[in-house]
Amino acid sequence: MREVKAMKISNQKKKLLVNLSLAAFFVVCVIAPIVSMLCRITPEGMRQVFSSPQFLPAVKNSLSTAFVATCISLLLSILAALCMERCAVAGKAIFSLLFVLPMLIPSISHAFGLVSLLGTNGSLTNLLKLNGSIYGFWGIVAGSVLYSFPVAFLMFTNILQYEDGMTYKAAEVLGVPPIRRFLDITVPFMKKTLISAFFAVFTMIITDYGVPLMVGGKTLTLSVLMYNKAVAMIDYSSGSVIGALLLLPAIAAFVVDLLNSDNGQSGFVSEPVDPRRNRLKETFAFLYCALITLMVLAPIVSFCGMVFETKYPVDPSFTLYHVQKTLNRGAGSYLLNSVLYATLTAAFGTLLAFTCAYSTARLRFRFSKALHLISITSMAIPGIVLGLSYVIFFHGSAVYGTVLLVVLANSMHFFASPYMMMYNTLSKVNPNLEDVGKCMGVSRIHIIKDVILPKVKYTLAEMAVYFFVNSMMTISAVAFLAPPSPKSVALMITQFEAQLLMESAAFVSLLILIVNLLVKTLMALLRKREKRLTA
Repeated sequence: MREVKAMKISNQKKKLLVNLSLAAFFVVCVIAPIVSMLCRITPEGMRQVFSSPQFLPAVKNSLSTAFVATCISLLLSILAALCMERCAVAGKAIFSLLFVLPMLIPSISHAFGLVSLLGTNGSLTNLLKLNGSIYGFWGIVAGSVLYSFPVAFLMFTNILQYEDGMTYKAAEVLGVPPIRRFLDITVPFMKKTLISAFFAVFTMIITDYGVPLMVGGKTLTLSVLMYNKAVAMIDYSSGSVIGALLLLPAIAAFVVDLLNSDNGQSGFVSEPVDPRRNRLKETFAFLYCALITLMVLAPIVSFCGMVFETKYPVDPSFTLYHVQKTLNRGAGSYLLNSVLYATLTAAFGTLLAFTCAYSTARLRFRFSKALHLISITSMAIPGIVLGLSYVIFFHGSAVYGTVLLVVLANSMHFFASPYMMMYNTLSKVNPNLEDVGKCMGVSRIHIIKDVILPKVKYTLAEMAVYFFVNSMMTISAVAFLAPPSPKSVALMITQFEAQLLMESAAFVSLLILIVNLLVKTLMALLRKREKRLTA
């Protein structure tokens, strides 16, 4: 009896040690940097920011562009998700793939595409003899919609897959018209996801500086103002003030998501919704999906075409001069830096996310809920704010200016989503596996290695790809860390944009897109092969 009690106490101590170690890690790598940034706020810095003639217009521009772009993005993504999940539309798999293609390139690349299409000398501007300008309010809105649409689309597609078709059938039997079925069944079902998506997309847009930096023109936003203060002018005090303001919508989104998480819909589905065949509805859905595909692909194809034009926009003849020039300026080595960062981030981030998710979902210790809350705090921190806080907190330390700090920043920046993937997956695995293993004399390590890891291998792969792809294209967090760290290839986009080398910037975007597409394709092929072997 004493031995059993002693073993139980020992296990409790081990669980506590693991949880406290992980919590301490997040305190050092997330909370402490943010606190150090907030401590850099001075009365003088606040006066400089709040008294600046640029401040109030920047606040107004940020709120207005983010709100309008969010509403448009949500409307387009809801209709696209309904077409995918509620209509037997032709080419559904292809459309679903193309809709998320913008997630594989930086936000500033979408702005490049808009400039090449609708800029002063854009191809569509010249072809259609347009008099308007893409620069300014509507340019930011258009670029932000392209940037945020895939995220909202995935959120709505995911929730619609879990709607119970039995309710629809019952309403149909009772003679409820289709429009009433949608308003009374689907809309309430999607309510929480709609709220979460609004705050998530709004936060993405208001904290992004890639799009407004490229197509904002005279329409200054808070994110661009912070970038100019902290990166261009190295004014960390003023940058910290603006960073604190940009934390507010992110924290609001975090709180809303936290409140919604415990009250969400059940994941149990009695019967999936079966789309009824309707020629008119299917035709409309196909045309709408084709229009969205054109909206998504046109800017990407346009900036890719710029790479091989002799001189944009006056001489469209084919050339490889810009490819060679960009490679001669170090794009190849910067690309290798990015691949290294992304690979290390994928490895470290996936390992850390799995460890945290296992600890919070499977160890069943009273401190687990607190660790879970700490683990998702990075969701409330925009990349531009995290980057500045890392510069302030780690400056002068042994890791400052090294690959390790960039990998750490990327891991924390993108940690929340992969963590939640694994947390939800592990929560569905039989909770008694470890207890059964203990009764049979099998250690927890062997249960994890031989039973749990094979069960969650697809989720692990998705986590690794998520870390890799986002690390390849991120600009916001690493913009503050390089130099002195080896520069990633995505940062060359802003460098070439400042020098008006549009073709070189487009080639860098194309390189990132190709690498991310190769990784996504390779993972899809490996998963398909695995399913075929196990069938």
